[in-house]
Amino acid sequence: MSKITKPELFNLLEARHENDTYSLLANIPAPDSFKDIKKATLRIKKAISNNEQITIVGDYDVDGVVSTTIIVDFFKKIGVDVNYIIPNRFKHGYGLSPKIVDMINSGLVITVDNGISAVDAALKLKEKGIDLIITDHHTVGEKVPDAYAIVNPKQKDCNFPLKEICGAQVAWYLCASIKKELDKKISMQDFFDLLCVAIIADIMPMTSLNYTMVKHGLKKIKTSRRPAFIKINEMMQKEFFVSDDVGFTIAPKINSAGRMDDASVALSFLLSQTQYEANESLQLLEELNCYRKTLQEDISQKANTASDANDNAIIVWGEDWHEGVIGIVASKLSHSYKKPAFIFSIKDGIAKGSARANANINLHTIITETSDLLLGFGGHKNAAGLSLKATNLEEFKRRINDQLNVEPEELHIEHDVLGELDVSCVDIEFLSIIEKFEPYGLENHRPIFKISNSKVLKSQLFGRDKNHLKLTLSSNGFVFEALRFHADRKILADYIDLVVSVNKNEFRGQISPQFLIQDIL
Repeated sequence: MSKITKPELFNLLEARHENDTYSLLANIPAPDSFKDIKKATLRIKKAISNNEQITIVGDYDVDGVVSTTIIVDFFKKIGVDVNYIIPNRFKHGYGLSPKIVDMINSGLVITVDNGISAVDAALKLKEKGIDLIITDHHTVGEKVPDAYAIVNPKQKDCNFPLKEICGAQVAWYLCASIKKELDKKISMQDFFDLLCVAIIADIMPMTSLNYTMVKHGLKKIKTSRRPAFIKINEMMQKEFFVSDDVGFTIAPKINSAGRMDDASVALSFLLSQTQYEANESLQLLEELNCYRKTLQEDISQKANTASDANDNAIIVWGEDWHEGVIGIVASKLSHSYKKPAFIFSIKDGIAKGSARANANINLHTIITETSDLLLGFGGHKNAAGLSLKATNLEEFKRRINDQLNVEPEELHIEHDVLGELDVSCVDIEFLSIIEKFEPYGLENHRPIFKISNSKVLKSQLFGRDKNHLKLTLSSNGFVFEALRFHADRKILADYIDLVVSVNKNEFRGQISPQFLIQDIL
């Protein structure tokens, strides 16, 4: 294996985007390739001219909150007052439900980032004589709701060229279509600051259209005139934003509202008209996010104790585990055990669960096989939500484990290693090549490298709880340090093979490359 140097790194990363049809904004697909988008647009035009009440129904995660923000803000810009509802996770459950329909008496309903599984609610709206337009990106099930129009790239007969886009992008495209129909002078690029947060938070593939939108969106956050983003800039003090800033700092704050309390807190933050308003909401989101971290830690420990590493999937449950954090706990366990994870919270005999998988399996397909046990479920390949009677949990666990009784390598994720790294060539210039090809994400991972046969000079645990590892290593006589966060033991071997990523460490104004250990082979 020849070692990776700076010119080779540049060529390898550039090659990832070689055949990208949508690298220029001028070339991105037009709205009219979506099935039903014209029909939906004309119905909205009619509702506007007839002064009908338009109600937007969103969702409580980042994608749902951002989708709602985009469409509400868009209508405000064209001078149309709309009603909007984001369901409360604890009171209403997910998406457009019969409970939400009870709150709507007339007019037109538009869903964003949900609705494709709302069969009962759609029927109830029809009985009330209310037209429904669904905009969604989730997998289309066996039964499709009876709606006036459905805009979802995953419909079989939809010609939109990309299937893996998030709910906020579908909502944005609907707005673009309305703008064109009504001939309004609005720059659709003004929404890219919001859009990129949803694309990153919903873990869409960071390629093609998504890559282009996020690349522009991250720059837009820096110059955004929205009070919410002015406050984020003040708080984070970044020279420029990368996808991890959204994934690890911005998105969790926005998500904490729907997880811990009510997503309306996050919505009012993003829709803030003044910096004072934005500041008030941001303080509240900070508090909710801290509360979320504490609860998450507690449930993670309980779930970890209940897990059996020999099972094909991690499937655990507990009474009254906080519903708002079980998704994150599932994600963490799936990551640490390298297996699909299902975490359930039991209340009044009903188990509500979150599932995560980061391997070559499709959660949606696996869960469908157990649908006779379920009260409801929805989601996609890597993430799903589901509910069943608590008495069926053992049977559900047995059947999921049976289905996953395949060769372990089929469930394992292979490290997408770029190659063997020449450690001595890693400097500021090396870092800037990596930064040039931001944003990274699903299907366009931040580059990771192999470092073979490094001599371990020193191994120590650090941090308040001594749960992080710092290694001092020598590779062909070149001495460097590598860190691994959330590690519970020192390395006793004399020589090791590593998989690392290279990050920028900014300490007291000094910038230096930092090696982060992804795996010890």
